[in-house]
Amino acid sequence: MADSSFDIVNKIDRQEVDNALNQTVKEINQRYDFKNTGASIDWSGEFGIEVKANADERALAVLDVFKDKLIKRGISLKTLEEGEPRQSGKEVRISSTITEGISQEQAKKVSKLIRDEGPKGVKVQIQGDELRVSSKKRDDLQEVIALVKGADLDFAVQFVNYR
Repeated sequence: MADSSFDIVNKIDRQEVDNALNQTVKEINQRYDFKNTGASIDWSGEFGIEVKANADERALAVLDVFKDKLIKRGISLKTLEEGEPRQSGKEVRISSTITEGISQEQAKKVSKLIRDEGPKGVKVQIQGDELRVSSKKRDDLQEVIALVKGADLDFAVQFVNYR
């Protein structure tokens, strides 16, 4: 019998992030507390988000609205790396990025967690920016999924290609 397996990945749906960003822009344009403040949020490159406002508090409020929209769209806030507010002329800017993929050190951390606390007979392979977990028993794989979901990781994970 062949081994069963699944992949642990960190992928985001860019269209959902774009939808959250557009909803944030719409809300900023409609809300009274953002009128005439120069508050805006926009893409900055492929994975960058740029927030602009006339005060630190306004910029942080725009970022909070964006976070709410991400949560409603099912995107983990662990994918958003927030920058610090910085003064740029008369406006305040916050540069944030959306992260995707699992770094080597993060992959090693998850791999060690599975080896130490997971069921015996489970194999973990690091393949680029994802991990492949395989085992002869599907129950062991379910146990690994529960273990990784329960771990307090500092990055978002999804489980794909379960077979």
